[in-house]
Amino acid sequence: MLVLLPPSEGKADSGKGAPLRLESLSLPGLTGAREAVLGELVELCAGDEEKAREVLGLSEGLRGEVAKNAALRTAGTRPAGEIYTGVLYDALDLASLDAAAKRRAARSLLVFSGLWGAVRVTDRIPSYRCSMGIKLPGLGAPAAHWRAPMAEVLPEAAGDGLVLDLRSAAYAAAWKPKGEIAGRTATVRVLHAPTRKVVSHFNKATKGRLVRSLLSTGLTPRDPAELVDALRELGYEVEAQAPARAGKAWGLDVLVAEVH
Repeated sequence: MLVLLPPSEGKADSGKGAPLRLESLSLPGLTGAREAVLGELVELCAGDEEKAREVLGLSEGLRGEVAKNAALRTAGTRPAGEIYTGVLYDALDLASLDAAAKRRAARSLLVFSGLWGAVRVTDRIPSYRCSMGIKLPGLGAPAAHWRAPMAEVLPEAAGDGLVLDLRSAAYAAAWKPKGEIAGRTATVRVLHAPTRKVVSHFNKATKGRLVRSLLSTGLTPRDPAELVDALRELGYEVEAQAPARAGKAWGLDVLVAEVH
């Protein structure tokens, strides 16, 4: 099973680990594309601070993120699973998983990123600011930059098992499973059951708890139909929409009665 996650806007400090080594990150086929984004981001943020702040969409209160990006090549690093914070990652709570569940997380979780493309939670990275929705002056939109290298690398990472896609739309734009892979991909929405509306906060929290449940129990559904059964076994109310034709993903709605 491969689980595709969005990153978080909020991130922990880089820590005191050794500086970034791009060649040490998972999915080495993305190294060249990572270097291109990293180089432009560092150059942008080492120059005109106001321009960098405008490009990155940062408020006055987040001005310090510009200096953080300028120092990415020399900053300390820590595992990506410790860097990403926020609602989904608080609910997932990787640090409190038992050893077996942590090993499953290392194998199965892939966090998408405007800067790195995608990383595993064990990859050591510095804290940064680079959303998928910005437009870098020379490179353009990161989502467009990542499509070609992702199309080369991600099918191998997906293997022949289930792909559980929990990304937001901006990050889903960087790689869309196609063909046979799409048929074993499940995209998930979390809906407030009484209103059938998506609410951002508990959407993220429920996705984090859902992934934690799968990791903790060791359930390994092999396809979307088995995933539906597994989630129902774990107590989730799930409605599934099988694809109408080949080459399309399954759609799963997880219904939650309370907003929390």
